[in-house]
Parts: sequence; C-alpha cells; structure tokens
Amino acid sequence: MATFNSVTAPDYAPAQMIPVRARGSRVWDEQGREYIDLTSGIAVTALGHAHPQLIATLTRQAEQLWHASNVYTNLPVLKLATRLTEATFADSVFFANSGAEANEAALKLARRVAYDRFGLDSKKTRIVSFGRSFHGHTLFTVSVGGQPKYSEGFGPLPPDISHVPFNDIDAALREIDAQTCAVIVEPVQGEGGIIPATREFLEHLRSACSKHEALLIFDEVQTGIGRTGTLFAYMGHDVTPDVLTTAKALGNGFPIGALLTTSEIGKHLSAGTHGSTYGGNPLAAAVADRVVELVNTPHILEGVRDRSNSVFASLRSINSRTGMFRELRGMGLLIGAELSDSYRGRSREIMSTALDEGVMLLNAGPDVLRFAPALNIPYECLDEAFIRFEAALNKLNRDKATSSATVAAQ
Repeated sequence: MATFNSVTAPDYAPAQMIPVRARGSRVWDEQGREYIDLTSGIAVTALGHAHPQLIATLTRQAEQLWHASNVYTNLPVLKLATRLTEATFADSVFFANSGAEANEAALKLARRVAYDRFGLDSKKTRIVSFGRSFHGHTLFTVSVGGQPKYSEGFGPLPPDISHVPFNDIDAALREIDAQTCAVIVEPVQGEGGIIPATREFLEHLRSACSKHEALLIFDEVQTGIGRTGTLFAYMGHDVTPDVLTTAKALGNGFPIGALLTTSEIGKHLSAGTHGSTYGGNPLAAAVADRVVELVNTPHILEGVRDRSNSVFASLRSINSRTGMFRELRGMGLLIGAELSDSYRGRSREIMSTALDEGVMLLNAGPDVLRFAPALNIPYECLDEAFIRFEAALNKLNRDKATSSATVAAQ
C-alpha cells in the first residue's frame, strides 16, 4: 500500500488487503488469508475467478493471434458478434474496451442517427437520462449520468442533456419530445442504489421513443451477461431497446465492451465515424465468446434465479435478528440492501468490517450494500459468506452499544 500511495494517482481508495490469488469465489491475500468474494469485481467475474475453460480459451488464442488492428478483422470477433446477434434483438455489434466506451459510442451514434435522418437544423440533439444514473467516467458519459459529483469541476459539459427522476413516468413523458434523439436508461440502476426499473416505466419509455423517433438505449453494462437471470435484463421485461451496451461480465475480467443494435441503426456508424484501437481484440473476443456460450444456458440462468432467492432469504433472516436493513431490492444476483436509519452513511464501514471477517462486499452509495457474487457461486460459499457477514454486523452492533454506553457513562 505504501507503493500504491507513492506511484499511483490518488483517484482510488483501495482496501488494505491486496488480493494475489483467486479461484472460483474464493480469494487469498499476501498473507494467505482466504476471503469469499460477493463482488465479482463489481459484477465482472460472473463465472468466478480462474475459470478453467476460460483459461484454456485464452491460452489457446494467445498462441495464435494477439492483435491485428481494425485494418483487418479476425475470427474470434466474428464468432463473438455472431453469437451475440443470434442470441439478441441485434444484428450489428461495435466492440470497445469498457462500458464507458460502449456508452460513449451509443450516445455518439444517437446524435449521428438524428443528424443523418433529420439534419442539424432539426435541433434533434437532446439526450434524456435519469437522476442517480451512472454511465461511465468519460466527459460525455458523466454528463449524461445523473450524479453531479462525477461531473463537477470538469466543465463546460456537453450540452442538450436533461435528467428526470427514475421510474417517474409522467416526468419522463413530459421531457421526451421531437428534439429528443435518445433516452438512456439502466434496467437496474447500479451505482444509484440497486433500483430496478418498473416494467411499466420501461414500456412507456419505449412507446415515447417510438413516437418521437428517438433511440431507446439500455445501459446493460452491469446487468448484462446473465446477472439478472436472463442473458440481458431487457429479456426479463419484454421491452426491446434500439441500442444495448454491455461490458463488465462480457469478458469475465478481460477488458471488453460492446454496443448492440439493428443493422438499420448500425449503418450510421459508417467507416471513419468512430473507432477503437483495441476494440474487437482477438484475445478479448475469444474469451468473451466462451463466456457468452457458458452463461447463456438454462443451467446458469436458472441457477442465478435460485441463488437470488437464497441471497434474499439469507438477508431477510439476518435482518430479522439485526434490524440493519430498511429495504432489500434488486434482480437476479444484483441485490441491494438499503441500511436502516440508525446505520445510514455507514456502508463503507460495514464493508471494512465484513472484510475483516473474510467477506468481500460492495456498496452502491453510502446507504446501500451491494451483493453481486459470481453467477455460479457454490451454495456452500453463500452459506459460509452470510455466516461471516452476520458476524461482522454483530461486531458493529457490539461496538455501537459499547460506544453508546461509554458516552452515557461520561
């Protein structure tokens, strides 16, 4: 950690524990201490760490072709694009390196489509987004995201972006009009607190976008690749977007992002309008192709739904004894536990205490704990993790009682 503090930019505040080895849903630090991972690297390692079939795929591709640039195509990226289009509404894919880049491409595409179809004089440039949303850390995506803390100090920001309350149908319908080129929405808000969109809300967005010839963009960077119990969350809502972005779990830890759309929309990304040096890299594409093949099966997807029920049951049981949570919510294995009033603002403290007990957790803001374990996490790992987690909560409660008693004595 002393090295970290001396040689890296201070834009992260990592835990003191440094992971050095992992397999499945277990991680070991420098001292050989073992942890159960309920984070999946922020919903990334969906099939767990060091998955043997992914290691074999990566090793095989590494012995063949690492990089060729987009002057050429390559076989792994063609296989991946084919697999994604055959499994979804899309028939055209653009590959990038991350979720932010996929969203950047989607937002640029929306404005380009409006420009090509209606011309600049139409002023059809407005992008509608939602409060507490998060779409990445590029200047465009933090501007579109509905959390000012990420964009403050980086102005002037790109114009013609508006934000309305999430799940507020009336507010959204008032904002979407003839000048709107796109509406971007997360089917489940991640950084905003693990808040699922209602089906009715998404249906009204779909209808309004169709009426005003705006693109409906689903940001499935975090919900995609099985996280919610279907390959993509839109499938569970039966609402089809015009554009879908995904990343995170797509490469199970190998950096890759993707934009999925129809050929009619995708044709507006004509040669030279957008690009990426590493987008469609054969190493990343080979791994991602195997990830999608493994995840998009009844065994994994039904297992996500079963494990989701198990996690919710464990959290409800713990809450009956500790009273730590105000609300439990989420879809599949993207679950948020909002802290009760007496513990508000303490999510990072709880994460730290849980880590001391051997459980890796996430938060989604100061008041929400986020659970995003591997889609195939063994049930015995889940059981053990929640025993450790409750021990951490009990420790916090004891410390709080001791502190209160000390204050009272004074």
